[in-house]
Amino acid sequence: MTSKPQTPLLDQIKTPADMKSLSDSELLQLADELRAETIDAVSVTGGHLGAGLGVVELTVAIHHVFNTPDDRLIWDVGHQCYPHKILTGRRDRIRTLRQPGGLSGFTKRDESEYDPFGAAHSSTSISAGLGMAVGRDLKGGSNNVIAVIGDGSISAGMAYEAMNNAGSLDSRLIVILNDNDMSIAPPVGAMSAYLAKLVSGPTYQSLRGAAKSVANHLPKPLQEKAARAEEYARGFWTGGTLFEEMGFYYVGPVDGHNLEHLLPILRNVRDNHRGPVLVHAVTQKGKGYAPAEGAKDKYHGVAKFDVVTGKQAKPKANAPSYTNVFATSLIKEAEVDDKIVAVTAAMPDGTGLNLFQDVFPDRIFDVGIAEQHAVTFAAGLATEGFKPFAAIYSTFLQRAYDQVVHDVAIQNLPVRFPIDRAGLVGADGPTHAGAFDTTYLACLPNFVVMAAADEVELRHMVATAAAYDEGPISFRYPRGEGVGLDMPERGSILEIGKGVVRREGTKVALFSFGTRMGECLKAAEELDAAGLSTTVADARFAKPLDVDLLLRLAREHEVLVTVEEGSVGGFGSHVLGALAQHGALDKGLKVRTLCLPDTYIDHGKPEVMYAEAGLDSAGILRTVFAALGQEGLDKYRSA
Repeated sequence: MTSKPQTPLLDQIKTPADMKSLSDSELLQLADELRAETIDAVSVTGGHLGAGLGVVELTVAIHHVFNTPDDRLIWDVGHQCYPHKILTGRRDRIRTLRQPGGLSGFTKRDESEYDPFGAAHSSTSISAGLGMAVGRDLKGGSNNVIAVIGDGSISAGMAYEAMNNAGSLDSRLIVILNDNDMSIAPPVGAMSAYLAKLVSGPTYQSLRGAAKSVANHLPKPLQEKAARAEEYARGFWTGGTLFEEMGFYYVGPVDGHNLEHLLPILRNVRDNHRGPVLVHAVTQKGKGYAPAEGAKDKYHGVAKFDVVTGKQAKPKANAPSYTNVFATSLIKEAEVDDKIVAVTAAMPDGTGLNLFQDVFPDRIFDVGIAEQHAVTFAAGLATEGFKPFAAIYSTFLQRAYDQVVHDVAIQNLPVRFPIDRAGLVGADGPTHAGAFDTTYLACLPNFVVMAAADEVELRHMVATAAAYDEGPISFRYPRGEGVGLDMPERGSILEIGKGVVRREGTKVALFSFGTRMGECLKAAEELDAAGLSTTVADARFAKPLDVDLLLRLAREHEVLVTVEEGSVGGFGSHVLGALAQHGALDKGLKVRTLCLPDTYIDHGKPEVMYAEAGLDSAGILRTVFAALGQEGLDKYRSA
């Protein structure tokens, strides 16, 4: 006799309210269907997979127990949120994840009322949740606030600052620690689950309250001894002493994939706690999908893939990535200079420093998700005569700006800043775009600010930074492949503050900073064909600016266009300032600055995004023609 097939439940779930009537056994079925749907969707779009698979049961349990969106649910980091999006009215668009015009790969406030806080950078959830909880209290509300934070995110100082504040305010806040890699977690089993359920429940709470009431009538020394004994007893069994010290009531550890354990504990903390509470859920990244479970990175970030085999459809590279060129160039320099060390903030693979680690395991330091500490740690290394390369994505370096200013620039310490993911990054969208580093670094005294036009220039800039000991220096480069040039064995040291002319002309000058150089050269070909002889120059440095080269371009051309893949206030602004300072704007020069628009650009294909920003060859042509006007164009065409 064959068993009756189960009726699909996920098809019935349009919003979390539809989950309220499901039984615990039905929730198990729903979790299985949700996992399968997540895997299938990401196989079509690519994106972050392992983290989402690790929180499927947790997502189901939270939305079943709590009343979202009135109860605020914050995911930290947002790449855990794909199952959440499927359950909150976005299943019909889940296969548009990270696609142009589609769903964001992170939580996003203007996408859904179920996303009360956008999170694409880590370690913000407890701070935001505490702000929401205090706001609720000030309004006299009674809703819950739940922050789900990963074990990597909770390693950052900001999370502990928030917990310290939460412990002192005593506002009702629920933090769920999604622990899939922490060594502090004790074994999870039936006994620990039983204890977690016990200490989260009303019986233990009332007994604990009664004991405290009795203890309050004891002499002070006995009060303190009683409190320490109770804390020690619970800490011995549950491992939560650290969080207790910060003012949180600790519950756990609990198996984050076992709904029979999760559901009663979440109901208990919902109904029986008035201050901050932390639920420690132990999960497995990539859970339920064998290729992810078996992969070293647990399929953290994947391209489109075959669901059956797990094989990813990664396009064949035509040239080494800029990240790889940086890493191999740094290895070349480190082979001849034992003072070179590398620092990463939890991104050894993303920055290419895993390659450096293979060769120099004792000369690389992964400080965790702690960009502020990474920068000041590098500054300390520099004071001892070492040559630290603090490799941090542009968008993450923003998190350490005060340390860059106060600990590095003011003290003029020779910290090297390789800045990966410069410019637009495509599917990760505005939260990860490297738009602002030129602007926020080139305004600082003592800084040297470079940008590589291609992979050869990047190799030269690594060598230049290694040799430069007079102060801080940065060099930026994008995500993705180089242009396929023949690479020198080792980089050459560039003269600080000197650009180079790539192509000589007489009428139009294109002054490029960064990897828009290829588009400038393409535009120059078309301008030449239109009768507009065009010079293309590579600035190499935004600071110090090559003023001699700039003034020559201004003096010998009618139109000068700066081109950069950064924000307003960057390279173009420094060029305008220098031209104004030297009176070059008083002589009829037509100057235009091309940079990223003064807005946040949603995710899409990078080439399309740059075209929309006017930073491709067609945009450069339009800018030149508009600067000349019809009269100017007619003059050249009749010459």
